[in-house]
This record gives sequence, C-alpha cells and structure tokens, in this order.
Amino acid sequence: MINKQDRKLNRITRHQRIRRRLTGTTERPRLCVYRSNKHIYAQIIDDTTSNTLVCASTLDAELKSLEKTWNIDSAKKIGELVAKRAKAKGIETVVFDRGGYIYHGRVAAVAEAAREAGLEF
Repeated sequence: MINKQDRKLNRITRHQRIRRRLTGTTERPRLCVYRSNKHIYAQIIDDTTSNTLVCASTLDAELKSLEKTWNIDSAKKIGELVAKRAKAKGIETVVFDRGGYIYHGRVAAVAEAAREAGLEF
C-alpha cells in the first residue's frame, strides 16, 4: 500500500526534475498547472523576475456558476480563461509546466483548452 505522503513527495520530486530544465522567460513565460482534489489552478509566471503575470482558478468569481470544480469541464474553462487573460496582456507563447502530474485528464484539458483559445506552446 502506497502512503499518501509518499505520492505527494514523488510528485514534488518529479516537478523539481522538470523545473531544472524548464524556465519561463519574459518572451516565453511558464504556464504552471496545479490540481487539488477539489480545484484546479493555472498561472503564467515569468521566472526571470519571479512575477505571476496571469492566474486563473476554479475559485474565481467568473466561474462561480460551475457545479463541480474538480472535473474535466471545469479544467477546460480554466484553460480558456487563462488564455483569454494572457491574450489581453499580450502573451502569445508559453512553456507548459505540468507540475509533476501525468499529462492526462484535467492537466491535459487545461493545456488543450489554452491551445484552442490561442496560446502557443
């Protein structure tokens, strides 16, 4: 039986391994995804200045109408919202950071929706 703490530690280790070679610049900031059991969060981060440029989550006021905040449909809405906010700030291309999660399910839904809304990875 796998301990819950071990799974969390393994995800953090995978994320650190990814982050060694993946950084967001001013020209291509990093689109970082975090998912919890109830919510999903996405941020666009410029690592050179350590600033969050754009963020979106299922806790936003624009998405209060969602019945469930932990499914793929809500993840797609987050992808569209973060892409719309990025376009408004003039961000066209990003580097995708899956946060140590498998590129599957909600994480993939955020990426696909952001691509469809106009962000380039």
